[in-house]
Amino acid sequence: MNLHAFRMFYEVVESGGVTKAAERLCISQPAVTAQLRNLERELGLILFRAQGRGMSLTEAGERLAEQGRRLFALEREIERDAERIRTGEWGRLRIAATYLPAHMLLPGWIASFKKRYPNVDIVLTTVNSREAFDRLLHYEADLAVVGGRRELPAGLEQEPIMHDELWFIVPADHPLAGRESTLGQLLAEPFVVREEGSYGRELLEALCRLHGIAAPGIGLQCSGTGEAIKAVAAGYGASLASALEAGESIERGEVARVKVEGVRLDNPIGLYVRTGDPMPPPAGKFAEHIATVSQAAIPE
Repeated sequence: MNLHAFRMFYEVVESGGVTKAAERLCISQPAVTAQLRNLERELGLILFRAQGRGMSLTEAGERLAEQGRRLFALEREIERDAERIRTGEWGRLRIAATYLPAHMLLPGWIASFKKRYPNVDIVLTTVNSREAFDRLLHYEADLAVVGGRRELPAGLEQEPIMHDELWFIVPADHPLAGRESTLGQLLAEPFVVREEGSYGRELLEALCRLHGIAAPGIGLQCSGTGEAIKAVAAGYGASLASALEAGESIERGEVARVKVEGVRLDNPIGLYVRTGDPMPPPAGKFAEHIATVSQAAIPE
């Protein structure tokens, strides 16, 4: 069936006549009439009957007009859905994030985003920074939110989100609690560390190499900074933790910070995307949302 001719038929029915349909479509009346005749010839049906100076639908015409209403209503719905997908209001968003943003920042950002865009399905996966970059490069994530200062892998670009620091922490009753220490003195303590591939662990190892000091003994390995802070709060060892995560535990007196002479460790949090590859619309919307709601809040 010639869909163009069927659309003309539908416009004639909806407009109430050939003249109004021609005006609505900005074409001539003879062109509309010719399309109607072609459609009747193609279908082998009479769709209109003469009625006074006008015309009315036959039974076949009535049936096809009802089908036309359904068809073109569906077309309009498809157009609306396509627009929602194009603008990022519908779709799926896959986020790879390291422990800190996944547990401290993204839940709130996602909640406020979902209030505005409830039809975007979001999958958040917590991984270390190395795997976050791999997922992004292999199209297993649409964007990554990663804490730490790393060498940028080829094919990725970064947009800063907010600033954080890494602090050395010990149990609240530790002799070094709240004091300043040398790096060698602090590293004599057993350490609670993250898994290999995590930024904090790699930074600690690099710090030891830089100062020519032996790496601390690893007394406990955890999969997240939160678990490491709890272990220290329970009275065991020292750890290197995000200021954003450790701040509340320090305020509650569960752990204490140890300042190390001449050492300041930045832990910037950034949004990573593929270079030269347009983000899927929901990812673009979420990136805009993060830029709006994120604030650089570092505990003093």
